[in-house]
Amino acid sequence: MVLAVKCKLKDAHKIKQTLIKEGILEKDYRMATDKEFAYIPIKKKIKKKGCSIIQKRLPKIERMTTLADVLKNKLSAAELKMLPSAYDIVGDIAIIEIKSELTPREKLIAEALLKLHKNIKTVVKKSGIHAGEFRLQKHKHLAGVRKKETVHKENGVVLKLNIDKVYFSVRSGTERLRIAKQVKNKENILVMFSGCAPFPLVIAKNSKPNLVVGVEKNKDGHKYALENLKLNKSITNVELLLGDVKKIVPKLNKKFDRICMPLPKSAEDFLGCALLASKKGAIVHFYDFLDEEDIPHKAIAKIKKHVENFKVLNVVKCGQFSPKTFRVCVDFIVL
Repeated sequence: MVLAVKCKLKDAHKIKQTLIKEGILEKDYRMATDKEFAYIPIKKKIKKKGCSIIQKRLPKIERMTTLADVLKNKLSAAELKMLPSAYDIVGDIAIIEIKSELTPREKLIAEALLKLHKNIKTVVKKSGIHAGEFRLQKHKHLAGVRKKETVHKENGVVLKLNIDKVYFSVRSGTERLRIAKQVKNKENILVMFSGCAPFPLVIAKNSKPNLVVGVEKNKDGHKYALENLKLNKSITNVELLLGDVKKIVPKLNKKFDRICMPLPKSAEDFLGCALLASKKGAIVHFYDFLDEEDIPHKAIAKIKKHVENFKVLNVVKCGQFSPKTFRVCVDFIVL
């Protein structure tokens, strides 16, 4: 039983809209009608002219919040247990991983995801692993609009990208904001391996640097970065350069207050370059993939090979690569 407004059928729509505006409508139950009256669920007793407040048995709304909810009558109990518990949403594209046992059911699962999230227009699954110099990953279309390009919103910026042509980790959004919040006024910042410019743009949007320079070797990534700079019209202190970090950075003849190195697989190879571009007292954000038991000493050992005098300020787990391997950031200051 639930509290309900009993009103004439002809007045039901108008009264329901009023209840919604007043925040009184009980959204966990459905409205019911008979030949003369409507029964609208409410959260608390009220006074309405021409209406009465009664206790009424009304149908409860079943809300589907997980894939298992949507598919509970379409998959076996064993299959339901194998459903992905997490997936990435980049713009209006959902990226899922599906176990091989569920391959025959993958399109059904993708359609369920579209039903679950009205903001999703396309569902793809990861096809293979990140590979090549630019750590790109292919994706197979499963449901919805056939596309790979989307516009993603994060930390006050918009980012246009093609998920097959640009490396982009939606899960690093929190980490990008963490870095931005550390930036002091008028800093000059270098972002190596800047991709479609998520780090440069998030930093510029959420702090007050003098200049943020991004360097990216992937031509597709750089193309999207330039487009994203135009899309974020309020950001005017970002400079984006195409080319190899080791060739571009020495030619800048500039020293930076802060350097971001978001390339966990091989950032160590660029530490020497980062040191040459660092002011004394510069802060470097060095990323690495590490097993749990190797945090942080293996990353610090890599830094020691290239930087003689430094002090570790912070060690942060900022993502998980596999069950036992984490993306780790070591923030250190050059002494």
